[in-house]
Amino acid sequence: MRTMGYYDDHSPHTRQQKKRKSWVMPTIIGIILGAVLILLALPALIQSNLLPYDMTIPEDDTGLVEEGENLTGSTENVKVNVTTQITEVVEEVAPTVVGVVNLQTRSGFLQGEETGEAGTGSGVIYKIDGDTAYVVTNHHVIQGADEVEVVLADETRVKAKIVGSDLFTDLAVLEMSSDQVDKAIELGSSNNLKVGEPAIAIGNPLGLRFSGSVTRGIISGKQRAIPQDFNGDGQPDWQAEVIQTDAAINPGNSGGALINIKGQLIGINSMKIARSAVEGIGFAIPIDYAEPIIAELEADGKITRPFLGVEAYSLSDVSSADRTETLKLPEDVENGVYIRNIEPMSPAAKAGLKPLDVIVALDGEPIKNIIELRQHLYQKKKVGEEMKVTFYRNGEKQETTVTLASQEDF
Repeated sequence: MRTMGYYDDHSPHTRQQKKRKSWVMPTIIGIILGAVLILLALPALIQSNLLPYDMTIPEDDTGLVEEGENLTGSTENVKVNVTTQITEVVEEVAPTVVGVVNLQTRSGFLQGEETGEAGTGSGVIYKIDGDTAYVVTNHHVIQGADEVEVVLADETRVKAKIVGSDLFTDLAVLEMSSDQVDKAIELGSSNNLKVGEPAIAIGNPLGLRFSGSVTRGIISGKQRAIPQDFNGDGQPDWQAEVIQTDAAINPGNSGGALINIKGQLIGINSMKIARSAVEGIGFAIPIDYAEPIIAELEADGKITRPFLGVEAYSLSDVSSADRTETLKLPEDVENGVYIRNIEPMSPAAKAGLKPLDVIVALDGEPIKNIIELRQHLYQKKKVGEEMKVTFYRNGEKQETTVTLASQEDF
């Protein structure tokens, strides 16, 4: 007799398998949900100090975690502060940055002469000496002014006096009463700047209605040479050595402060390339270059520079035919400065220089154009010093020694 087998769904083995399956999946889902909930609640638990440990994040003096730093360490409460180092620095420095109003007298049709605003810019209070406060700004901000007013951070207007200004460095010094001035800015150093470090510009872009505006960026470049045309003839008369930054500098920012992360003055905002294809390029006069100029303007009201007494132009402005036929230069002489006129009894005249001489070196340093001649004369020489001049006359190379004098002597 054959025994029939059968499948018992209620056998003990089958019931054990079903029982195991019934609790495995809920357990896994519960673990996942629990982990998610803990992760979501962790920040709130830490902030409420409900956990037995805290997280510590080391910071350097800029408030940024240094690369390679270990994020673990001794327990310390984490404090989140929305007041960053930049906002603290700006709050400290902002009162030292002022508006500068250029007032000029004009003839009115009905009322005769009247004084009105010819332009506005920015300035920086850099010194307080007893009852007097001193402000540095740009030469072009106060150029042509009959009167000058300084607008403080609280919009108080104070009359100021122009102590002195200088075209070549685009710097000017003003003085005013210190009655309503609380502090002066701290001077830093521009020589130690590193490309890429933070820079903050403070000033009054587009007029006083945006006074105290702050823009932030980095130092984009050092020792940039920017040509300047003073007389509007389309030819550069000077090359300004400036700091380049991408912190926005617009009209009205001129004369304002460029500061570092410590709130120290590192530059005087001056120029901006304003072209449709160029953005984020602003310039400032380095403070290490500006400081001696400021001191001389404050003391003497002017900058006394050595005087040569020549009307000279770059050789690049001369045609090839004139170089050969008029100046009689050798073919290998491509750079230099030719003399068109010489002032009588000037240092150049006394040294024997003549019109049509071509200067190619000063003190043994090659001179390519009129800008390099002025820079050597104004930045490396002083009144009363001797200067060796190498020049060509009628195709022959010669040398002479000039004893430099002051412009005021003529």
